[in-house]
Amino acid sequence: MTPVYKRVLLKLSGEVLAGEKGTGIDFDKVIDVCERVKKCTEMGVEVAIVVGGGNFWRGRSSGKMDRTRADHMGMLATTINSLALVDALEQLGVDARVQTAIEMRQIAEQYIRNRAIRHLEKKRVVIFGCGTGNPFFSTDTAAALRAAEIGADVIFKATNVDGVYDSDPKKNPNAKKYDKLTHHEVLEKELKVMDSTAASLCMDNGIKILVFNLNDPDNIIKAMTGETIGTLVE
Repeated sequence: MTPVYKRVLLKLSGEVLAGEKGTGIDFDKVIDVCERVKKCTEMGVEVAIVVGGGNFWRGRSSGKMDRTRADHMGMLATTINSLALVDALEQLGVDARVQTAIEMRQIAEQYIRNRAIRHLEKKRVVIFGCGTGNPFFSTDTAAALRAAEIGADVIFKATNVDGVYDSDPKKNPNAKKYDKLTHHEVLEKELKVMDSTAASLCMDNGIKILVFNLNDPDNIIKAMTGETIGTLVE
């Protein structure tokens, strides 16, 4: 198998790591995902990962709590997921590092762009935790920002749906799935690919986004080798 990308940023939702449990971490699911990441590295692809924290905490759903503090709790949730991913990768024999946007010297490296790029060049998987390190920004925005900083060819947004639709396919059986979109169409039609901040950042920096379903972890390999899956935004 020949990859069509050299450097990829994989955006994982926290819910994906929870598997069928819905919350917490299903380590079998984490291993499944990391086995595919390992295959990508064996093909020579440089892989970075940004992971959400929704399997533990969602700041925007915290009700009366101060939004800044709630978002800080969400950043800690992404760190838990990042540590689970790096542990799984290391068990599989993959060299990997966690870098966090908030300093946590005892458990992870602090995010430094040049160091992250150096890790990637050495074929280490780099997992970015804590989002951007700022409240009011989603992990989707963190994925767009890190992809721009490291010069990723594409963002793989691995979710629980098989692409981008014009409406919620769970509520509307006639929802139309898009195979290709432009960044401008995503923003103009207010499609739920990423939040508008993240989508704008990708548009301004010419970053492709491929949205696909991770219920089948092999979709990571299919996406990496150029098979037509999900929805491509470019």
